[in-house]
Amino acid sequence: MSTTESSSSYQDLEHMSVRDLLVNINQEDATVSQSVAKVIPAIEALVSAIVEKMQGGGRLFYIGAGTSGRLGVVDASEIPPTYGVPHGRVIGIIAGGDTAIRKAVENAEDDALQSWKDLEGEHLINQQDVLIGIAASGRTPYVIGGLKQARANGIVTGCIVCNANSEVAKHSDFPVEVVVGPEFVTGSTRMKAGTAQKLVLNMISTSVMIKLGHVKGNRMVDMQLTNKKLVERGARMIMDELSIDAAEAEQLLLKYGSVRKAVDSRKNHA
Repeated sequence: MSTTESSSSYQDLEHMSVRDLLVNINQEDATVSQSVAKVIPAIEALVSAIVEKMQGGGRLFYIGAGTSGRLGVVDASEIPPTYGVPHGRVIGIIAGGDTAIRKAVENAEDDALQSWKDLEGEHLINQQDVLIGIAASGRTPYVIGGLKQARANGIVTGCIVCNANSEVAKHSDFPVEVVVGPEFVTGSTRMKAGTAQKLVLNMISTSVMIKLGHVKGNRMVDMQLTNKKLVERGARMIMDELSIDAAEAEQLLLKYGSVRKAVDSRKNHA
């Protein structure tokens, strides 16, 4: 039996007090970052491969089902506003399509052929790109099918799984296996496994975007100005960089559309 499906040491959960439930869940969650730390070398290898491909114009794809698929879609959707890259550079695909983001689509994860149709038919995935399969169990047919076809077509593959020696990992050039152990609620992989996958996705996409030049110092200089809060944040960055007042910083930001362009414009005309 895989560790994600094995029974935890906690029994009779329904008889625990609310306080005990919360404390025990928190104790289990606290072990996740330790599990992630153990696989940093594997994450590093995957990030390096992604950066190389994306520097050459390639894209990053995530595929998954259920919680794993939703986490991939969330990560991909946050990249354009955060780092100012086009929506087509990082793409999250979930088994069952966008409907499955909000509501489970029956048997979608069991279709081993659909993932390649989604990747090739809609997105024309090719050898410039990288495909990461996300599956807590490491045995989701939708993910395995996509990875197998990608490798057969010379596409670099990686994965994020939470069991050792999984079928998904066997079809990945750069497997990341974060073994977090049994869940507090047996088999509920939206918990520790989902948290581990989210942490690794954060590490991957953030590191990639930094290496692609979308961060200066520790600032998101290419972020999209999609609301008042972000305009104010961008203006503060410009104030700090150019030593100017808030009104002038905001004026520059709105004129040029990004922190990077505003700062570069002022410096180029200094």
